Amino acid sequence: MSTSLAGKVALVTGGGTGIGEAIAAAFVQAGAEVVVCGRSAERLAASAARIGAHAIAADAADEAAVQGLFAQLDERCGGLDILVNNAGITGPVARAEEMELAAWDATMASNVRGTILCIKYAVPRMRRRGGGSIVNMSSLMGLRGYPARSAYTASKFAVLGITEAVAQEVGVDNIRVNALCPGAVNGDLMQRVIAARVQAEGRPAEEIIRVNYTEKAALRRWVEPEEVAAAALFLASAAAASITGERLRVDAGRM
Repeated sequence: MSTSLAGKVALVTGGGTGIGEAIAAAFVQAGAEVVVCGRSAERLAASAARIGAHAIAADAADEAAVQGLFAQLDERCGGLDILVNNAGITGPVARAEEMELAAWDATMASNVRGTILCIKYAVPRMRRRGGGSIVNMSSLMGLRGYPARSAYTASKFAVLGITEAVAQEVGVDNIRVNALCPGAVNGDLMQRVIAARVQAEGRPAEEIIRVNYTEKAALRRWVEPEEVAAAALFLASAAAASITGERLRVDAGRM
């Protein structure tokens, strides 16, 4: 079946950089009218101009901001067919006993609260359109725990729980809900994680990358943002019409 998104309206949160921008670009190329959302208006505007999307600045963890985002989306696009919950942060690199709870709370707000808030406002709009597709961004760390990353791991486990629960709620409305679980994805976000690990562990970046990431992958490499985007396009499209409540790994076969 086709992965065309012609005639569809899609919202990609965290769409100004990295994976989010790659997903938004893939959706535009597939024929969708795309809105990218994020907290930095300047970054969003630049991204939207590059890929041919609309930009609406909003913090996905703030309910009033999300209400405003969806009101603007209605005004510009007349509804919504596809939501990609990609906005999120990497959270602290810290052992549980050294965790600053403010950093924990910020991770939960961005990665979990932001996901459920956008779903809350997306579902009624999709129902009015006769159905839709929601793609939630989890992680390989949403499938198993990882030392010094308990905040991020917990948030991404929660995203999988949201995915499975909401899929059962909205299937009757022809709305599908699935999750992507990328591994180590090349880009600025991963570089920030590596920098934090260098500081926390006192090991060179090259060693951390080789030992903990690329050598642990069957394909012996990073995942590229465009590869995650291709998986998101599949889940958003009619090609995945019978798939809901699932999680799809995009991790180069990482152990």
